[in-house]
Amino acid sequence: MGLKSTTVCLGYQQITSLSSATGLTPPQGTTMALIVAETQGVRWRDDGTNPTASVGMPIAAGAYLNYDGDLNRIKFIEQTASAKLNVSYYA
Repeated sequence: MGLKSTTVCLGYQQITSLSSATGLTPPQGTTMALIVAETQGVRWRDDGTNPTASVGMPIAAGAYLNYDGDLNRIKFIEQTASAKLNVSYYA
């Protein structure tokens, strides 16, 4: 019989101020985040350089990113005013 892996939700964050590069606030023990761009597209970078409205990896409105890299390095910025991110954190 195989081992069952269970993912546990550690918290939720909604980010509504994305006019400048903004990072996440993951709870301690977080290993993965589900990030959804709700109202407008956003861009992200996790290489130590801030994204801009035209440079970075895009996430279209309604799309999501399953991110399991360094949650303290990733930053987001809106491509168009009034972008919103919904983030669920998991361990």
